Amino acid sequence: MTTDRPDRQTLRDLADEGNETALDRLADLADETDDIDELSELLDEGSLHAGALLTRRAAQAGDLRELQRIADAGYEAATDELERLLRKP
Repeated sequence: MTTDRPDRQTLRDLADEGNETALDRLADLADETDDIDELSELLDEGSLHAGALLTRRAAQAGDLRELQRIADAGYEAATDELERLLRKP
């Protein structure tokens, strides 16, 4: 029997084998459950999608330190958001 959605462990296994789509799906699942720690771990693993999701959250919250951390982890768009917020009057 197959399901429409792969389970988290299958996605993790595929991501560990280098499948970026599976990594993106894991990020979506973490975002849906508000699991910031998992999103951060996925960013550390190189998930640009996790970086985008974290950046969106940090920008909405006006969290400059978090944006800097995300930028330092390699997601360049976080730098743009950080600069935008810093320049805001």
